[in-house]
Amino acid sequence: MDLFEYQARDLFAKHGVPVLAGEVIDTPEAARQVTAELGGRAVVKAQVKTGGRGKAGGVKLASDPDDAVEKAGQILGMDIKGHTVHKVMLAQTADIADEYYVSYLLDRANRTFLAMASVEGGMDIEEVAATKPEALAKIPVDANEGVTEAKAREIVEAARFPAEIADQAVEVLQTLWTVFVKEDALLVEVNPLVKTADGKVLALDGKVSLDENAEFRQPDHVAFEDKAAANPLEAAAKAKGLNYVKLDGQVGIIGNGAGLVMSTLDVVAYAGEKHSGVKPANFLDIGGGASADVMANGLEIILGDPDVRSVFVNVFGGITACDAVANGIVQALELLRSKGEDVTKPLVVRLDGNNAELGRKILSDANHPLVEQVDTMDGAADRAAELAAK
Repeated sequence: MDLFEYQARDLFAKHGVPVLAGEVIDTPEAARQVTAELGGRAVVKAQVKTGGRGKAGGVKLASDPDDAVEKAGQILGMDIKGHTVHKVMLAQTADIADEYYVSYLLDRANRTFLAMASVEGGMDIEEVAATKPEALAKIPVDANEGVTEAKAREIVEAARFPAEIADQAVEVLQTLWTVFVKEDALLVEVNPLVKTADGKVLALDGKVSLDENAEFRQPDHVAFEDKAAANPLEAAAKAKGLNYVKLDGQVGIIGNGAGLVMSTLDVVAYAGEKHSGVKPANFLDIGGGASADVMANGLEIILGDPDVRSVFVNVFGGITACDAVANGIVQALELLRSKGEDVTKPLVVRLDGNNAELGRKILSDANHPLVEQVDTMDGAADRAAELAAK
């Protein structure tokens, strides 16, 4: 889950990272009082989950409360890379002497954590990384050791931070690591980390991505969810405990196991190339225990997607046998019918693995008019794509 800047700022403040005062608003007129409380001047910053706000005109300096109202009005409603600005943050101004960059992230390729830092921070850090890679220090961080004072100094020295702020930078890096660990983050980034004219080091902007798999031990993170921007199908699936992601296609996908579902997406996309270019409509992993309720919930979500024209149920029986899955499908269709949600879109079912023959017999005996069985994964994908194309 990606956070807005104001949410990242609040997390930083919670753990002691030095930040400036700020407040988020959603109407231009609200900027007047907030700016007055911030000392009469403010930086007005669009709150969208994308980069390039400054270049797009989403960050403006307001010289007084009236100017802040005008600037907030200019930014609210803007479109920045497909993101509409619904909120702006008014932040206290700072007399910036130098800008730096620091971040921690999960380095999946090398199976470790990575610290990155540069004395060339600011809006164009991506360009710095591309054109001057030597200006961006990359230091692996051992998960068991973390960012000790020694590791923080190693990062500071590798990035060539000025000696006069080295101690402050070390402290900030250690505190940011606390944020990274305590909040179960996948990314913590500060750009820019600045030195002010009076020599203080401050985090003026923040980007944080949280690991949704850690929600069970981070109950406070639910407050960060952007419910207004959430896809309603994804929100409904989450409420039912389903692992669902909406995609821009026409073939609904249900599978048991993330790896199998990913493979199913690939074969459907490949099959769709010869059937009017239809594509997978979603990722939905019902897991190993495909009970009737779980299957019904999955079908209800997928059939509620107006883009879906056919559904491909792809199951490999393992711990949960195919006969249990087949019974789940039959009962799911009955449950949906009893709720007044008749299935009107064709289902293509492929069962393989443990008790596959019995599972197929259960579906054959049920003889639902919209359920077809295909023995192979490729064949079932082709049939689902064909039905969607029709």
